[in-house]
Amino acid sequence: MPKPTRTHWAAITAVVLALLFAGAATVASAGGDAGHEGGHGGGTAAAPASGSADAGFARDMAVHHQQAVEMSFIVRDRTQDEEVRRLAYDIANTQANQRGMLLGWLDLWGLPKVESGSEPMGWMTPAKGHGGHSGHGGAHEDGQGAHAGHEAGGASLMPGMATAAELEQLTKASGKQAEVLYLQLMTDHHQGGVTMAQGCADLCTVGTEKSLAQGMVDAQQSELALMADLLKKRGAAPRG
Repeated sequence: MPKPTRTHWAAITAVVLALLFAGAATVASAGGDAGHEGGHGGGTAAAPASGSADAGFARDMAVHHQQAVEMSFIVRDRTQDEEVRRLAYDIANTQANQRGMLLGWLDLWGLPKVESGSEPMGWMTPAKGHGGHSGHGGAHEDGQGAHAGHEAGGASLMPGMATAAELEQLTKASGKQAEVLYLQLMTDHHQGGVTMAQGCADLCTVGTEKSLAQGMVDAQQSELALMADLLKKRGAAPRG
């Protein structure tokens, strides 16, 4: 089958934009949390700082989620297996929705979605995450190509993210080969996502965001068990 086209990626973007509206109530709640926790009736005066764990997690997880959406759309075109296609559909919809919330919070807090000055994941180190050291070297993209700028020598800088070479391999695979590769890549991706989400559950201060992060931990751990079963049925296993 042909590689994904611009129309294909436009469809992904449309899903993200459409599901952004589904998170509107949660976004508003996050603004209320920020205002309440800061002791102010409004929201913006007590919004998290740009170098906070709250902002860093929102930026990094938005990029991390976008790659999961990308991989899920790829595999849906590379296999007819209903179990894998259903899982991919669920992951794409859930993570596009959550990504919309994360980006919406950054807008609500008046913070940039892209900030230069440090490496991804700096917010997970308390001394950095809470001391104003944030940013992503201008590598984040608010749209397609979420993995761009997050690789050095072929190694992903954020936990579990696939490299450009791995995404190309997935695009070229089909049938059982595509299913196994997707499940292995997404297992790595979820394991990294759980680490990041747990970091926010521990370090973030906005109650709604902490709750979302804990929900990500619980849901992705459940999906990790499902993916292990799907791999076993195909005579394969996680990459370890």
